[in-house]
Amino acid sequence: MHAGTNLSQRAARTGIAVFAAALLVSGAAWHGFAADPQSAAKVAPSTTTTPITHAIAGGRDSYADIVNIAAPAVVTVRVSGKARVSPTGFEGDPGDQDDLLRRFFGDQFGQRQGPRGPQMPQRSPRQRGLGSGVMVTTDGYILTNNHVVDGSDDIKVDLTDDRTLSAKVVGTDKASDLALLKVNGTDFKALPLGNSDNVQVGDVVLAVGNPMGIGQTVTMGIISAKGRSTGPGDGSYEDFLQTDAPINHGNSGGALVNMKGELVGINSQILSNTDGNIGIGFSIPVNMAKSVMDQLRTKGKVTRAQLGVTVQQVTSDMAQNLGLKHAGGAIVSSVTPASAADHAGVKQGDVIESFNGQQVHDFNSLRNRVAAAGPGSTADLTIVRDGAEKHLSVKLDEANPEKVARGGDGEPDSPDKASLGVSVAPITPEMASRLGAKSAQGLVVQNVDPDGRAADAGIQAGDVIEAVNRQPVKTVEDLRGALKRTADRPVLLLINRQGSNIFVTVKPANG
Repeated sequence: MHAGTNLSQRAARTGIAVFAAALLVSGAAWHGFAADPQSAAKVAPSTTTTPITHAIAGGRDSYADIVNIAAPAVVTVRVSGKARVSPTGFEGDPGDQDDLLRRFFGDQFGQRQGPRGPQMPQRSPRQRGLGSGVMVTTDGYILTNNHVVDGSDDIKVDLTDDRTLSAKVVGTDKASDLALLKVNGTDFKALPLGNSDNVQVGDVVLAVGNPMGIGQTVTMGIISAKGRSTGPGDGSYEDFLQTDAPINHGNSGGALVNMKGELVGINSQILSNTDGNIGIGFSIPVNMAKSVMDQLRTKGKVTRAQLGVTVQQVTSDMAQNLGLKHAGGAIVSSVTPASAADHAGVKQGDVIESFNGQQVHDFNSLRNRVAAAGPGSTADLTIVRDGAEKHLSVKLDEANPEKVARGGDGEPDSPDKASLGVSVAPITPEMASRLGAKSAQGLVVQNVDPDGRAADAGIQAGDVIEAVNRQPVKTVEDLRGALKRTADRPVLLLINRQGSNIFVTVKPANG
């Protein structure tokens, strides 16, 4: 704002100076003519200026050519499904409830006879939603967000050529929030896939979608950051591109396009305290989306690899204590018995510095790289143990999100019925302070499987499990043992959440 204001002020001052100079020059000429009556008599009458009859060549600054490529490939996704009917919360006789409902809503919605006269019919209302999608093949495959189609039983796709087609779900992947749809037809315009690894902060991008249901809209911005994660610990796989290109409700599943007209991301989330765009939007990188799409198309599901460790971020204090040259990497706080890491010789206290030659900066990037490597593949781990660098070869296992006590890269612990669907690690004083639970002792929840028992019970990432069935737990082994002993009945957990203790009951695996 200040730079623009100063520029305008400078431009204004320059214009005044030029105008004054013009007055001086024209004034001098006028006095010159006036001094010579004969010359003054020869002055020609003023002429009328003719308008410009041609456009200035090369004067357009526009993204229209890119939009012409991208727009036909971006579709509107309309979904509907049966809503879950919640209890009204009224107490007393059912007839009294019906009377109360009729008192407020009348009988115009239909009646049925009951023991106490006319009653409101039991209906299942339908919920409707709207999002966007991207046509990625000319034979009708469409990428969108899982949360756009989740729970739907009818999906319609609106194309820019005014066609509306029925779509079927080929497959969904809740962990990445991606879904693959298929429509039948011809003459589909597909958007070419770019390489999101080559995207750089500062690149100009366009967001294309149907915000708020008003119709297809194009907005412009830049890549603000890479490698973002908005929900660490919730079981999702995230490596977002952050952009300030305006994204609003309805843009979910739409396209993020580079200046070559290539798809580089699937728009997925916004961060806002107003429920509207404030310039912080997140897009799933197209490389991740392509991997998920290929697996959904060929296998109908997505498989990921696991290492079998619980890890924590290496802080500056840790690095100083361990004699490391700099902070970074991930320190192993536990190793799952019989896991890929255990077989490779990874030990508690090892610091993972790189995975397959790529430096490890944080828990989320390590988790994503391990998952993307694929089950059964062999990976190279660079670790630091007792100040010495070592290289380990690891044959990765297949991740199973239903297993208990997963580590920092998303791998499970043991395949028993006592699984909660959480990743945990022993809490440190530094972590307790950061979580606002200075006196907490036990296991901090790092990951929560959205489909697991813990999520159903309301357990969140950042909660500290202090006790199971009133018995303190301080290690992963303590938690595992306590859960095994109560595998067939509800489990009572004592949770410390931001310094406050609460009891949470978790249903048994067969309940």
